[in-house]
Amino acid sequence: MPLVSAKDMLNKARKEGYAVGQFNINNLEWTKAVLTAAEEMQSPVILGVSEGAGKYMVGFNTVSAMVKAMMETLNITVPVALHLDHGSFDAAKACIEAGFSSVMFDGSHYPIDENIAKTKEIVAYAEERGISVEAEVGSIGGEEDGVTGEGEVADPEECRQIASLGITMLAAGIGNIHGKYPENWQGLDMEVLKEIGETTDKIPLVLHGGTGIPDAMVAEAISYGVSKINVNTECQIAFAEAVRGYIEADKDKVGKGFDPRKLLHPGYEAIIRVVKEKMKLFGSPGKA
Repeated sequence: MPLVSAKDMLNKARKEGYAVGQFNINNLEWTKAVLTAAEEMQSPVILGVSEGAGKYMVGFNTVSAMVKAMMETLNITVPVALHLDHGSFDAAKACIEAGFSSVMFDGSHYPIDENIAKTKEIVAYAEERGISVEAEVGSIGGEEDGVTGEGEVADPEECRQIASLGITMLAAGIGNIHGKYPENWQGLDMEVLKEIGETTDKIPLVLHGGTGIPDAMVAEAISYGVSKINVNTECQIAFAEAVRGYIEADKDKVGKGFDPRKLLHPGYEAIIRVVKEKMKLFGSPGKA
């Protein structure tokens, strides 16, 4: 199956009351793990690529070619969208040209009028090519691949304005954070999320910073219209812990245990485990 826009999978999720996971990819092992888990769970999935990860993987063209070739070789039958995460205006256009099927233009750091103007231009550019678009209002707290935010809570009226521009999905800051959540985290602002869900004409909402949010809070967020949940840090931590365990057990010193294919395999398996757990939590298995 070729890459697809995220539009149909997210509209279906919004209507039926579950969420599709966006799992960020950082290399070949990450990509293979997420695709394998999605196929086994028969779940739609979104592969997220930050600008930093795109550069690390030798550019958006390389990422696009790798994902498409891997899907064909693995005979992936579930819907897969390849999505730019927290993209700049120029990066969003570059990813569309590189063959991504979905992009996020993050204009949350601009004044609302400029965010609206730039989002409209990206939507027009993407729409004629069948590409889904995510926009953001109210920055997400924390830092991810050089993108930082203070964690401002989004204004529902500004959300309504952005949602009316023809975007596919809307990311709204509601107290969520990239990376690990601090012990004094106050939780998601469900009242604001509920208001945003009611004022944006049932557009699929996006929850960034999906790592560390309590399960009950995730379920409540989905009930208010969250249809896409981003996970990255949790996979990174699981990967690092699994590889560390392999090395600390001196398995890299046995035979050809130093072979990177063996060295990284525990991390690969750990990502599959995390992705499957998250898909079950989000309710997406069997929804392909």
